[in-house]
Amino acid sequence: MSEISSNQPFGTPTWVDLGVPDLDRAREFYRALFGWEYAQLPTADGPLTLCLLRGRRVAALRPRSAADTAGESWWLPYLAADDCDGAVRRITEHDGSVLAPPADLADLARTAVVTDAVGAPFGLWQGHALPGCELVNEPCTLVRNDLSSPAPEPARRFYAGVFGFTLDGNDAVPDLDFTFLRRPDGHEIGGIFGAPTATASRWQTVFEVADTDELVARARAAGGTADDPEDAPYGRMAALTDPFGTAFSVITRPPVP
Repeated sequence: MSEISSNQPFGTPTWVDLGVPDLDRAREFYRALFGWEYAQLPTADGPLTLCLLRGRRVAALRPRSAADTAGESWWLPYLAADDCDGAVRRITEHDGSVLAPPADLADLARTAVVTDAVGAPFGLWQGHALPGCELVNEPCTLVRNDLSSPAPEPARRFYAGVFGFTLDGNDAVPDLDFTFLRRPDGHEIGGIFGAPTATASRWQTVFEVADTDELVARARAAGGTADDPEDAPYGRMAALTDPFGTAFSVITRPPVP
């Protein structure tokens, strides 16, 4: 379990939200899946639904916006930025683009939505009243984000140039084109998968769960779809979609010795 009460270092995945066409249906599904409760927050762009676990804010649901890719639905990760406006400038200097320019999200944070050099959308989060997810790395919370791209090399250059991430291979799976992304202090923030057959570059969100098999059954019963669980090097995983076709994954990690 990790409780977060202060802003994370530059580039750390710190928040995640999802644009949906039907907030009531989304709340119903994710409550059935993760046991989330909700708090409504009015904003200039419409109602924001904060997802709560034990009263702590762990994600958000919002009406679909220009930041959402037409015809596709993905959880959008936000990387921490102590200067959101300055980070946007760095991103455009490294061949990224801006989908939603920096703006204050009520009193919670200053945010922007951008794309990287290979077209993958992500957000920036400069925390004010909310540093980001207040719980991570425990069941029913965010545990990981990884970028899947048919063009991994320019993606690697982009994230190293903008955020100063170091790039390390993965000896545990030598047949997989995977690069760890690490902050300058060595902390791992995610990775980049080379996916030659993918039609677009996308950040993929993984939530931790206590029991992947049980969670898959819950997702199917609540109107989502799910692949059968499989054992992976880092835990038991399954790929899911919600009732709107949003793709994400869940993992049950082995106990820490």
